[in-house]
Amino acid sequence: MSDILTSVPRRLLIGGVWADAADGATFPVDDPATGELLCHIADAGAKDARAAEDAAVDRQQEWARTAPRARAEILRRAHGLLLERTGDLARLMTAEMGKPLAEARGEVAYAAEFLRWFSEEAVRIDGGYGTLPDGGTRMLLGRRPVGPCLLVTPWNFPLAMGARKIGPAVAAGCTMVFKPAPQTPLSALALAAILQEAGLPDGVLNVLTTSRAGQVCEPLLRGGRIRKLSFTGSTEVGRLLLAQCAGTVVRTSMELGGNAPFIVFDDADLDRAVDGAVTAKMRNMGEACTAANRFLVHRPVAEEFAERLAARMGALVVGPGTRDGVDVGPLIDAEGRAKVEALVADAVERGARVLVGGRTPGGPGCFYPPTVLTDVHPASRLTETEIFGPVAAILVFDDEDEAVRRANDTPWGLVGYVFTEGLDRALRVGERLEAGMVGVNTGLVSNPAAPFGGVKQSGLGREGGRAGIEEFLEYQYLAVPVR
Repeated sequence: MSDILTSVPRRLLIGGVWADAADGATFPVDDPATGELLCHIADAGAKDARAAEDAAVDRQQEWARTAPRARAEILRRAHGLLLERTGDLARLMTAEMGKPLAEARGEVAYAAEFLRWFSEEAVRIDGGYGTLPDGGTRMLLGRRPVGPCLLVTPWNFPLAMGARKIGPAVAAGCTMVFKPAPQTPLSALALAAILQEAGLPDGVLNVLTTSRAGQVCEPLLRGGRIRKLSFTGSTEVGRLLLAQCAGTVVRTSMELGGNAPFIVFDDADLDRAVDGAVTAKMRNMGEACTAANRFLVHRPVAEEFAERLAARMGALVVGPGTRDGVDVGPLIDAEGRAKVEALVADAVERGARVLVGGRTPGGPGCFYPPTVLTDVHPASRLTETEIFGPVAAILVFDDEDEAVRRANDTPWGLVGYVFTEGLDRALRVGERLEAGMVGVNTGLVSNPAAPFGGVKQSGLGREGGRAGIEEFLEYQYLAVPVR
């Protein structure tokens, strides 16, 4: 592992130059599986933020004029480099955030696919031409980049979330200031170095690793030169950033929290439903905004589904993600594990039964076992907050209307899951769910070719798919009178 760590830059990237923080500050990056220090990383402050903003602003006009094919080729080369270095990038990701190596390798492929997808979108940015109703004026409709962007990503998918934001920004012709999460800066720095190697010009992508997010982000959003914010994180932080964007009317796209319902009807294929439940719950140890949070199961099959799910969850192997055969790595930090412990304790106090798991193991690392709870009281705290851990809470319903009502009884609306063998029911229930995405008989909805995002307090805008590049483009309309 030491060879990988030494090969990754640990400095800020500003104007194409890797540099220490202006005040020399650094912050530690720890391994959540052991609690041991991995390294120290440059800790950007307000002065560094201004320098990164200057570099992005200075480069914007020239970068916007770059040929779409040239931007596409940069992304395509970066796509190839990511795939070539899958093993090293996966080990780096596992070291800083804990997910098992097999899952980390899958994330590298997922991240690379965003770069390939948006390389293809870069050459398909179009406009329009038409005659206005007065008959004497022609409308020329063009597209142009929104301008310098601030990209803020979370720790749970450190490579994929960076690629999902950087890819469309590069394709659209936007320059960027990129602030990754302080828990997982190494994957973001490795991605930036690969893009630099792929030919991305100096100043187009600037990277600020920092533990002082307020000092870095707020001045950029209030300053008037950053024209776009793309943020993935909690709803609480999203609200704060929206307020900071209001003064200069910064365009925003936000992928915020979730409280995903996973609905199993009595006509569902239970083998398929359990497979989907494990996928939807256990991806990234449950630390995903798309993770199934509330399992709503039709009463006639509730007991059998719970027993089957408990057997599957109980068979998963917990341990450091670097070990062969491990299915479940550590949670990101002690605070994250304490939250999961408190939510389970609250549910048990309200009458929930623990079918498997539920006890924190001893020893180093932030591990928590896969846990299945049944007889969960609807007022339990874990039904109304994002668990972000490997805990499946099962609640029972008696009819379709009740299932939909309870599924929608939340301020969030990112994703929902529906398992049924009835096509009519699948369409009817799916369309009634207040969610930006619905998985029908599948526990996996994320795909670079599809628009990812939610409704209500789960966010604004979409990432991925054709919609992903639209978030980084503006329309310009030219009226041309014809004499």
